[in-house]
Amino acid sequence: MELISADTLHHLFHTYGLWVLFVLITLEAMGVPLPGESALVTSALYAGSTHEIGIAWVILVAAAGAIVGDNFGYLIGRELGVPLVARFGRYIGLHDARLKVGQYLFMRHGGKIVFFGRFVAFLRTFAALLAGINRMHWPHFLLMNALGGFTWAAIYGGGAYLFGTEIKRIAGPVSIGLLVVAAICVVASIVFFRRHERELELRAQQAIPGRWYEGFGEKRS
Repeated sequence: MELISADTLHHLFHTYGLWVLFVLITLEAMGVPLPGESALVTSALYAGSTHEIGIAWVILVAAAGAIVGDNFGYLIGRELGVPLVARFGRYIGLHDARLKVGQYLFMRHGGKIVFFGRFVAFLRTFAALLAGINRMHWPHFLLMNALGGFTWAAIYGGGAYLFGTEIKRIAGPVSIGLLVVAAICVVASIVFFRRHERELELRAQQAIPGRWYEGFGEKRS
């Protein structure tokens, strides 16, 4: 998405302070499609050009918004998504065995998905929801979410602050490139899953005995 205009942000900062950045990133992390990354970059540019706010505060507020929003997203996925998927998943091909595979994969690779998902537009919005639906172990989710949130805020916020408007030229292509890589990984994962579905189902059944919504394994990546 396009960066928020400097004039608009200037007005919002004078009126609401860094709460604007916090709210945008929090809502995006909860699953609302808002320009959280653009708000972070623009806030850092504002800090560098006006010195009215410190870049450390921008990074801390952005990271806090990412962590808080993702944890709300996780809770929404776990408390609301699980019963919905358990009840209606079979109508879209998500039968018990496949749901167990998803949970099993989050047990094995959930930390990587949560951490690196923070840097990819689509995953940044839905990774926490998926982690909640697949009942990823919460302490591990919190750790990887916090690491991802701080790293993302430091790289994008610090980069914009240090390199100024030059970041506008590279932020878009980098985000698009990461999205393309993520799309390729998704396609490759689908192909792999179809070829090894039965094997994965057997592994998932061994790791998570019983019905999908009854058990939750303690193994985590």
